[in-house]
Amino acid sequence: MLSAEQVQNVIYSGLPATADTGLQVEQAGNHSARVRQPFRDSMIRPGGTLSGPTMMGLADAAMYAAILGTLGRVEMAVTQNLNINFLRRPAPRDLIAECRIIRLGRRSVVLEVSLFSDDGAGQPEDAPVAHVTGIYALP
Repeated sequence: MLSAEQVQNVIYSGLPATADTGLQVEQAGNHSARVRQPFRDSMIRPGGTLSGPTMMGLADAAMYAAILGTLGRVEMAVTQNLNINFLRRPAPRDLIAECRIIRLGRRSVVLEVSLFSDDGAGQPEDAPVAHVTGIYALP
């Protein structure tokens, strides 16, 4: 099992552009992860909402973080499927992903992520802005 800091370091070393976004792994391990995407003006799309690629990227990073935190350095685990349902307009603030592993098999992992806007006090708002499911293939 890796700590949140170790997971963040693995993500940053494998995907150096992620460090530029300021992505923060706040918790990882025990079949779950919590990852924060700090707000930047460049994440806003026309209409004043956070872009879909921003939300999908955070969800994918949270799934990877949950796997690394639970299984250790399985850097070659890859996204096999990602499905996102946009539920409501996110606020122009930090975005928080809370991920849990639903099923951990020998060759694949099924995960679920809820995305929340930050409530302004560092905690997730009550209602999610998106619901994500995904499958990762394990090496």
